[in-house]
Amino acid sequence: MIVCVCRRVSDREIASHARAGMDFDDIQFELGVATQCGQCESCARDVVAQCSATHPVAAIQLASRIKESAAWNSSPSASA
Repeated sequence: MIVCVCRRVSDREIASHARAGMDFDDIQFELGVATQCGQCESCARDVVAQCSATHPVAAIQLASRIKESAAWNSSPSASA
């Protein structure tokens, strides 16, 4: 979805930069998001907050649950 219409910046672009460890100010400088009309700033900040490197990624959380499941540990050595 396009977050910043003025600069045509998508939520995926913002999320990608946030996951790379950039904070909002860095992303704003790099992509130009929220530098013209400013209507997208709160949405862009929300995307950054949800995708920042300090928050766990859903795939990582899911992977830890898979390892704990009985189906994952169905090898003969696991039952011994």
